[in-house]
Amino acid sequence: MSSELKDAILDAAKLMAISARTAPKTKGLDDIEIAVLSSEDDLKRLAEEMERIGSETGRSFFLRDAENIRMTPVVLLIGVKASKPKNLDCGGCGHRTCAEFMKAERSMGKDLSGPSCIFQLLDLGIALGSAVKTASILNIDNRIMFSAGAAAKNLGYLESDIVLAIPLSATGKNIYFDRRWRRK
Repeated sequence: MSSELKDAILDAAKLMAISARTAPKTKGLDDIEIAVLSSEDDLKRLAEEMERIGSETGRSFFLRDAENIRMTPVVLLIGVKASKPKNLDCGGCGHRTCAEFMKAERSMGKDLSGPSCIFQLLDLGIALGSAVKTASILNIDNRIMFSAGAAAKNLGYLESDIVLAIPLSATGKNIYFDRRWRRK
């Protein structure tokens, strides 16, 4: 890939980050974190962590997605501190009040911990939607990946409780949807 094309994709990632940042947030409180990975070292590290997770857990989609990351020049990370409530006492997290939510024991699943504030999750979804809308307008191929986000969280690229990744590319064929995958 030419350096000019990679620079253009990086510029698109920056515009996507702006879209995520300016997306509406519950109560106007912005707990979204954003980072852009574009160095070969960071992307290699991310793919290797995805392969480690896939190999250790038997979840083959981590391995498949790692192949995509190895072909990707730029990854946008978007995360949120889902353990921080918006203090609406809505009960969407499974607790009657935000005070109960804050006292609840946090449990760790394979890749995520809970409970999570439903409004933080909604804010994350809106930020992701805004970012990929911008990618679409700019004709940048992309796909929201839980797997790459989980690996990025493990590597400490963001401090968020939940991280999702949006790899970006610009080729003649969308590498994130037209995927060949070899199952073992």
